[in-house]
Amino acid sequence: MGKLKTTYMGLELESPVIAGACDLAENPSNLKKIQKAGAGALVYKSLFEEQVQLEDVRLYSLLETYNERNAEMTHIFPGTTYAGPEEFLEKLKLVKKNMGIPVIGSINAVYEETWVSYAQAMEQTGVDCLELNFFNVPFSLEKTGAEIEEEQVRIVERVVSSVKLPVSVKLSPYYSNLLNFLSRLNKTGISGFVLFNKLFQPDIDLDLMKHTSPWNLSNDHEYRLSLRYAGLLFGENKGEVAGSCGIMDGEDMIKLLLAGAQAVQVVSTLYRNGIERIDEMNATLKAWMNYHGFTSIEDFRGKLSRKNTANPTIYKRAQYIDMMLNSNKLIGKPLV
Repeated sequence: MGKLKTTYMGLELESPVIAGACDLAENPSNLKKIQKAGAGALVYKSLFEEQVQLEDVRLYSLLETYNERNAEMTHIFPGTTYAGPEEFLEKLKLVKKNMGIPVIGSINAVYEETWVSYAQAMEQTGVDCLELNFFNVPFSLEKTGAEIEEEQVRIVERVVSSVKLPVSVKLSPYYSNLLNFLSRLNKTGISGFVLFNKLFQPDIDLDLMKHTSPWNLSNDHEYRLSLRYAGLLFGENKGEVAGSCGIMDGEDMIKLLLAGAQAVQVVSTLYRNGIERIDEMNATLKAWMNYHGFTSIEDFRGKLSRKNTANPTIYKRAQYIDMMLNSNKLIGKPLV
């Protein structure tokens, strides 16, 4: 019987399936379901600095509206204070206390000092490790890619040196040379990488002629970019890799493990198919391992990485060249 244990960021997980950061964790009953379904770990929803700032501004505006109308109304909201991130941290502490699987704290900040202060505060909640979510959308024509990378490397260095917990980084693929950037991050003492985060994009309603923010869950086959980089990094990178984005079922997970990932994070499939999908993914992995005679994940992890595959060019341009040479075969066939 194949054992599903794996390691990620120094943690021993009973399963390579990690429930990624999302609002499902807000419901205590969902947390019980996630654990019962056999998740190896949980990433609690991100602490967003921008959300904290926005709530602070809203409360200040509300209080100021009534502040000096008359003497009787000066304290129309007696004892009202804004908790900042404290309320979030208290929830996280409670989640960690009640969960029997590792809990990973996620941070999405704006300023360097906030990244550090949030990381230190989150460490006090008892979480097992931290995940820095670098959701960066350049908004300045003057800021260069090199400057963005320097800033992010500096943030990771400061966070890693300010806490005792293992630290991972969740990244987008939009770097001029991602492998070089990951190599630089490796030197900071980082413990893991999550590849990749889902960047939410704006859309436009043509009838109302206004912007909308669609709830864009990942789709099938989006895991392929994560698979490529997991395969490229295996044996070349100290940080352990968790695949993310578009991993929908057990077969997708097995592919990521064969490429070299230590674990996978899932969110969209939990919304689409229910939390029970975690149990289904574990069952698929176990059946596949038994069929092929593998007793542990390490027996096959990275078997199809660039380092170990018989055709390493598959991770370069081989697919593109093959498509160009055989494009006539695609006529009349659905593209997936």
